[in-house]
Amino acid sequence: MPSFTVRTATTQYEAIVESNIISKLASFLPSKVSQIFVVTTPDVWSYHSRPLESVLEGRKHKVLFFPGGESNKRMSEVEALADQMVGAGADRASLVIGFGGGIVTDVAGFLAAIFLRGIPVLQIPTTLLGQVDAAVGGKTGVNLVSGKNLIGSFHQPLAVLIDPEVLRTLPEREYRAGLYEVLKAGVIRSKELFDLMALRSADVLGQHPDVLAQIISESVRIKCEVVTADEKEGDLRRILNFGHTIGHALEAESSYLRVLHGEAVSFGMTAATHLARLAGHLNEDDANAILKCIEIYGPIPSLEGINAESLLARLGSDKKTLHGKVHFVLPTKIGEVIITNNVDPELIRQATIAALHVNSR
Repeated sequence: MPSFTVRTATTQYEAIVESNIISKLASFLPSKVSQIFVVTTPDVWSYHSRPLESVLEGRKHKVLFFPGGESNKRMSEVEALADQMVGAGADRASLVIGFGGGIVTDVAGFLAAIFLRGIPVLQIPTTLLGQVDAAVGGKTGVNLVSGKNLIGSFHQPLAVLIDPEVLRTLPEREYRAGLYEVLKAGVIRSKELFDLMALRSADVLGQHPDVLAQIISESVRIKCEVVTADEKEGDLRRILNFGHTIGHALEAESSYLRVLHGEAVSFGMTAATHLARLAGHLNEDDANAILKCIEIYGPIPSLEGINAESLLARLGSDKKTLHGKVHFVLPTKIGEVIITNNVDPELIRQATIAALHVNSR
């Protein structure tokens, strides 16, 4: 299966999509690593620990359990993990492995970025969302009550090892949540990927091996290309935020308990598509096609009781807000988007209400 390269000003690494790639972990470990710390959750460890334990046998290592969940993605949990590392004798030659979903890879990456001012991290994502988005690109961080990922760092991994086979144990809801990030990649940069998602939904939902490998590989390719062109979100990389602006507001408004991240992105993409249409950036046919494809992979939990005014009030604290202006990623056609802060607030309100109407039934 394919391998994709991320090249930045300071490093280069591979994101590899391959069945049973975990068994090859040893070839990606530094030769002089002193101790390995695996950050994971109890459920992931119970399902998938065997191949990792086999590779780590005879190497000094410790498993650090993170409770999981967006509401636990906080500085207090990072501090607790770091204290365990200190207690185990971690030093600057230590290595962190993020072994779990997107929340785990975010937390593990951030832990590695700040422990002793930075030690290496290697990512092994075990959810679809983690594989196609969170684990690739070096974005790490944790949440505040006031907003998502407001404390974080760019810290590129040594490698990202992606095994599609581990997705077989994912609950259906978690798998569908990851599909929204795949759909996002199609809308922003690949009409071919979008068409595959739209036309072969039964195979996508059924995890047909060839289709699953194709949607993961194409999403990872897009992410690697964008990160290589713009590591720290100064320009092009901001297109990856399609659906995230209002989606993050929804996560914060619901205290990170009501919707999964991918579900919030689904809501955000719905709102952004309505906004693009209302603002004259997107024609009716493409808008309807995007909205229909989002609906195919739903539903997300009901948002009854959440109002547009509360969501809009949170936009100012989003990390994508610059100089007091909220930036939106809006599709102009399937496969292309623009980034703009010149949007009529009334249209933003109307688009948010439209998205809430769809998801409050």
